[in-house]
Amino acid sequence: MSELVARTGRHQQRYEAGCRLVAGCIPFRYRNYVENDDADADAEKIVEVLMINSTSGPGLLFPKGGWENDETVEEAAVREAIEEAGVRGELMDFIGNYHFKSKTHQDECCPEGLCKASMFALFVKEELESWPEQSTRTRSWLTLSEAVENCRHKWMEEALKQFSIWLADKM
Repeated sequence: MSELVARTGRHQQRYEAGCRLVAGCIPFRYRNYVENDDADADAEKIVEVLMINSTSGPGLLFPKGGWENDETVEEAAVREAIEEAGVRGELMDFIGNYHFKSKTHQDECCPEGLCKASMFALFVKEELESWPEQSTRTRSWLTLSEAVENCRHKWMEEALKQFSIWLADKM
C-alpha cells in the first residue's frame, strides 16, 4: 500500500472563465536502441512516453487532474504524475494549453464540463513501486507512434504532437 494519498474532492479546485483548470504532463524517458548488441556510444535514443489506463473507458491517457488553489500549475502537474502514474522526475517545459469537455467532471461551477489543461514535459527519473492510484491504474511505456494510436482523447493527441515538436527542438 502506498503511503502517498491522492487528493480528492473539489473544494480547492481552480476555475477560470467557466472552465475547470487542469494540470498534467507527458512523462517520457529514453530507451537506448543498440543494434546487434553492440554497445555504441552513438546508439539511437528511442523516446518512450508513459500512458495510463482510463478508469472510465477504453484508451490510454497522460496523467492530469485538477489544479488546486494551494499549488502552482507546475506543482499540480508533478502531483498528478505521482498520484496517477507513480512516477517522479524533472518537470521540463510547458507544452501548451488544451481545451476539452469532460462528461465526468460537470459541477455547479462548471455545468458544461469545460476544462483547460496546462500540459508539461516530465523527464522520468523514478518509477514508484507503490502509488496512490495503483489499484485502478496501469502504466504503459509506448513509443510516440504507439502513443498516438492508443490516445483516448483528441486533445491529448494534439498535446503529444506538440511534445514531439518540443522534443525535436531539444535534441
